[in-house]
Amino acid sequence: MDRVQPESFRARELTASLTVKDLEKSVAWYRDLVGFIVDREYERGGKVRSVALKAGAVRILLNQDDGAKGMDRPKGEGFSLQFITAQSVDEIAKRIKDLGGTLDSEPTDMPWGARVFRVRDPDGFKFAISSERPPS
Repeated sequence: MDRVQPESFRARELTASLTVKDLEKSVAWYRDLVGFIVDREYERGGKVRSVALKAGAVRILLNQDDGAKGMDRPKGEGFSLQFITAQSVDEIAKRIKDLGGTLDSEPTDMPWGARVFRVRDPDGFKFAISSERPPS
């Protein structure tokens, strides 16, 4: 008798939730340097504790660290996210640098046909921002 295999997992989108040391500083980095927009703020006890950001279909939730696990614990180790865009990664990288941000790596053509640069947020969370390499 043939066994019917269950359908594989099929996600429609990914939302990252990051715990940050300084919520205001992190929101400014994502909004002002990278270009995310604030979608919603979440208050608890009259104070903003989380901020939802979006850039196109990508969503990130930033949560203020409450210190319960120690304020100096490392964040972002062994983990990175990749944002794929149709925009020019060179222009995005230039904007980040022009606004005082620092890149981990400059935009580079990769053998698999992408153009990529890397950046790190104020808490050390790592991101690769890439697009298809324009035809030569």
